[in-house]
Amino acid sequence: MLRVGIVTISDRASQGVYEDRGGPAIREYLDDVLTCEYEADYRLIADEQPLIEATLIELADQSNCSLIVTTGGTGPALRDVTPEATTAVCTKLLPGFGELMRKVSLEKVPTAILSRQTAGIRGRSLMINLPGQPRAIRECLDGVFAAVPYCIELIGGPVFDTRPERLVAFRPRKS
Repeated sequence: MLRVGIVTISDRASQGVYEDRGGPAIREYLDDVLTCEYEADYRLIADEQPLIEATLIELADQSNCSLIVTTGGTGPALRDVTPEATTAVCTKLLPGFGELMRKVSLEKVPTAILSRQTAGIRGRSLMINLPGQPRAIRECLDGVFAAVPYCIELIGGPVFDTRPERLVAFRPRKS
């Protein structure tokens, strides 16, 4: 079964100042596009780099999540350290994910240039950093998710697919 780590990174949401909308938006997106059942491991944590790193490592190494999706902490504010934490724990970076997400977002808002989303691999886990707003989460995932099933397959994760009427997963043709 596909295991997915969903991590909301927000000081205020983790303190109960406001409701987390990013984590539920990721879950809603996955429910919409995946054809398979999946097990979600949800976390809501503060913008603390050591805590983010420890959470990502735990989800990858102990919980065996094939996909780990974070929301929040990707902007230029002093406490936005999600990309730094992700970079620190990944063995391979996949800069194309961040480049495409920024391109997609720039078509909507000029401030997308301030976003620092990234993606990388740790073991058999693909980690993707997303912005914090639900609309931006959906737009960014629509931009990159077609590559996610094949990427996870390439790193030794489970084979899964997307609903073709919603989003077509890309896999090279076998010769």
